[in-house]
Amino acid sequence: MAKFRRKTCIILVLFILFIFSLMMGLKLLRPNTSTFGAPFGLDLLPELHQQTIHLGKKIDFQKSDRINSETNTKNFKSVEITMKPSKTSELNVEELPPLNYFLHVFYYSWYGNPQFDGKYIHWNHPVLEHWDPRIAKNYPQGRHSPPDDIGSSFYPELGSYSSRDPSVIETHMRQMSSASIGVLALSWYPPDLSDENGEATDNLVPTILDKAHKYNMKVTFHIEPYSNRDDKNMYKNVKYIIDKYGNHPAFYRYKTKTGNALPMFYVYDSYITKPEKWANLLTTSGSQSVRNSPYDGLFIALLVEEKHKYDILKSGFDGIYTYFATNGFTYGSSHQNWASLKYFCDKYNLIFIPSVGPGYIDTSIRPWNSQNTRNRINGKYYEVALSAALQTHPSLISITSFNEWHEGTQIEKAVPKRTSNTVYLDYRPHKPSLYLELTRKWSEKYSKERTTYTLDHQLH
Repeated sequence: MAKFRRKTCIILVLFILFIFSLMMGLKLLRPNTSTFGAPFGLDLLPELHQQTIHLGKKIDFQKSDRINSETNTKNFKSVEITMKPSKTSELNVEELPPLNYFLHVFYYSWYGNPQFDGKYIHWNHPVLEHWDPRIAKNYPQGRHSPPDDIGSSFYPELGSYSSRDPSVIETHMRQMSSASIGVLALSWYPPDLSDENGEATDNLVPTILDKAHKYNMKVTFHIEPYSNRDDKNMYKNVKYIIDKYGNHPAFYRYKTKTGNALPMFYVYDSYITKPEKWANLLTTSGSQSVRNSPYDGLFIALLVEEKHKYDILKSGFDGIYTYFATNGFTYGSSHQNWASLKYFCDKYNLIFIPSVGPGYIDTSIRPWNSQNTRNRINGKYYEVALSAALQTHPSLISITSFNEWHEGTQIEKAVPKRTSNTVYLDYRPHKPSLYLELTRKWSEKYSKERTTYTLDHQLH
């Protein structure tokens, strides 16, 4: 009997050792946490983007069900998770880093919710139909239904916020200044006009200017393609902006090589207006000319196709920007073309402003546009774009965007969230502040490098 018991004990011990060894073996087979996630470049090929899963992330029971590609997963039965904003990591104004006024970020104030606006605005964005009916019928239609279902593949830490909420504006300024961003380029429509999914927002400009000033930030204007935009009403609108906001201490002016400090206007979709019309506004001999007047400024055109270079010259613009965050989507947004664009700008005395983005995904509002999705690769995509921009020694860099949530280009804090039918993307395994921290790192690098090459340029 004793022998039997001893034998049983030995077998039990051996069995426990076997189980322990097996568990250790399985643990060693788990992939190590990877800094960059999917191999860089894989998702830049449109036909492969859906295969670009978050490879190399440590798997555990909390994360094993997380989304693994840049698409929303529907019909996911699970409890809702929403993380609350972290207060402990926020800095006092005195502790914020020095601002880089050569780094601009595109900012949108078009969001609304019932508490501040009586209804949801933009978070309930419609699903846009493809222009080809044969393709359109294969995709969902209708609108998003906030607060759980919003027109974005990511979910904001602040929830489905209102751009009118002063505390939201304040939080945004704090986030931007913590990232060492000196200038926000505010999406702007004339008074009483708006984009087709929003409402007029010009009345928010005074609050945005005041809050920006509190953080020593500046505000420039990103003029949207409002209805019937032409040389005549552009003159009126530039005059309106300068007369109404030009004396505010947060109103941005850029010091040119000649020593003049001029307002700057980004002009979105500038190419839809003929160069002859722009020349009326932007050349000294034009019929609506702002040149050498109190309403003179630096007007920055959007370059999409290579041929736009010559239209921009003919129009009388002062510079170009590239806006889109999708590398390869347009000639202008392709990193490989930035060196030649900078050369062209230098040759014709134009300001070159490459636009960098952290990634791109707009399938929540354009479900048929997955070929333009660009995986964030845990921040690597953003850093590659910033590196490409710095290599051209630009006068300014723009970031697309602070909070264009529909197109997934935001650097604003996003949090993990899942509902009964949607899993939102997030920045894990990093913190919600990942893209603000990366921006701050590269802003400091850009600031140092810009000082060096500007000085070199002056000496030669």
